[in-house]
Amino acid sequence: MLMLLLGLSTLLFAQEIAPLPKDETGKYTYYEVVSTAVSQDTLKARMQNFIQKQKKELKPAVASAKELVANGKLIIRKSMAMLSHPSGEIAYRLYFEANHGKYRFWLSDFEFFPYQKDRYGNFVPSTTVGIPLETEAKKWNADQWDEYRLQTSKYATEFATRLKDYLINKAVQTPKPPEKKVISKTWD
Repeated sequence: MLMLLLGLSTLLFAQEIAPLPKDETGKYTYYEVVSTAVSQDTLKARMQNFIQKQKKELKPAVASAKELVANGKLIIRKSMAMLSHPSGEIAYRLYFEANHGKYRFWLSDFEFFPYQKDRYGNFVPSTTVGIPLETEAKKWNADQWDEYRLQTSKYATEFATRLKDYLINKAVQTPKPPEKKVISKTWD
């Protein structure tokens, strides 16, 4: 009985994470189309609000009448036993378009920026030129590169879930005008 419980618990932890699919240009892309009853203008307002609230992760890049584009980044953490430190970051682009009764978004242009320690002990990008995630790994770091791809895939699915929940459930609040305060020195 104990062996059965141990076996089931290891199966639960060992769930497979599907790798990101490649598009027709050969780039890794997470793409999703969602049907909704929310209006197009409301979706765009909610998406802009979502980007503003995720300011550590996302920075707005382009906002046009047709689409919204934001640049994002994901910190890749390497852990050994009890220690964990960032080994790099993956930069990506988020594209969002809304149409009548549906919207679509996709994450693409994934690039890896390796980290190194600076003279103060902080982990900083070692280069300003990113390595595309589609690049084939060398023999000596193939396992590590596959782990980066899996972490990116896991992040993309979690990000998509957060985004869809926000767009469906969140009502955008209009900013309230500041309350006028009357200050006078004489109070006759």
